[in-house]
Amino acid sequence: MARLVQFDRLGGPEVLTLRDVEVGTPGAGEVRIRVDAIGLNRAEIMYREGAYFDRPAFPSTLGYEATGVVEAVGEGVDGLAEGDPVAVVPAFLQSEYGTYGDHVIVPAAAVVPRPANLDPVRAAAVWMAYITAYGPLIESGRVRPGDHVLITAASSSVGLAAIQIARHIGAIPVATTRGSGKRQRLLDAGAAHVIVTDEEDLPARVKEITGGEGVRLAFDPVAGPGVETVALAIAPGGSLVVYGALDPRPTPLPNAHSYPELTSSTYTLFTITKNPERLRRAVAFINAGLASGSFNPVVDRTFDLADIVEAHRYMAANGQVGKIVVTVDHAGSSS
Repeated sequence: MARLVQFDRLGGPEVLTLRDVEVGTPGAGEVRIRVDAIGLNRAEIMYREGAYFDRPAFPSTLGYEATGVVEAVGEGVDGLAEGDPVAVVPAFLQSEYGTYGDHVIVPAAAVVPRPANLDPVRAAAVWMAYITAYGPLIESGRVRPGDHVLITAASSSVGLAAIQIARHIGAIPVATTRGSGKRQRLLDAGAAHVIVTDEEDLPARVKEITGGEGVRLAFDPVAGPGVETVALAIAPGGSLVVYGALDPRPTPLPNAHSYPELTSSTYTLFTITKNPERLRRAVAFINAGLASGSFNPVVDRTFDLADIVEAHRYMAANGQVGKIVVTVDHAGSSS
């Protein structure tokens, strides 16, 4: 038996329940993993609430990331064997698989070796964050050394990864945060500049930082009407990439009469993780950065699997800087 987090209806954190469930054996192309740690993501809050593009079928589990050890492999799986320390990357729908449990089955295509220099908790804070930032900053080729990159909601795990990746390639990360309480932590994390949007005029401050030019890329998870303000901070010919929907209101498309010439697009990390060759490049890039010390996944706080409701409440409060990770105590498991 496995302990899995499931829910039977949409709602707040209280709908999550830890249950004993028969985990079974992996099918063709699947792997069963004994989970050590789980990385939490805001997409899982949206999925639980019914605000995500993927809709749950009840009873539903959830979760995109985990680290652990391979317990069994299904037919047709190559390159993975029992006992391998691994990590799960987001490369599937939560309505099909989930990582919130002490033993889970996931697609082998979503499993990569755990970085050798990271413990399970820090390794659980890597893949969603760094692959999400890797796509627009590296895979697309839009950002070059010396370019200014605007990173909104920068205290998230993705925002911190984007700061580190920008620094790694010689770009200049300009971070935003709503309140001043996170300013110093973002500077300590590597941001060249921090703009407190509740206190400062974003476009004016960006123009001051960039000598009037604007940023080459704006990387935004918020969406909503605020993208119009973000667009005013972009240099002519630059790019606006929206990768989230923290603001559920409609997102306007910046128009040529009010904004500089720019490319506006949406982005999801599935662009990388569901393409084997792109995923191979992303994993190689991120592993190199981890090995060199350029990339340092930030863990804000850990919770036990039994405290998953409190972990979701903490994530929803939006006070963290970095990743929230849930740990699994197998000593207390009956499986």
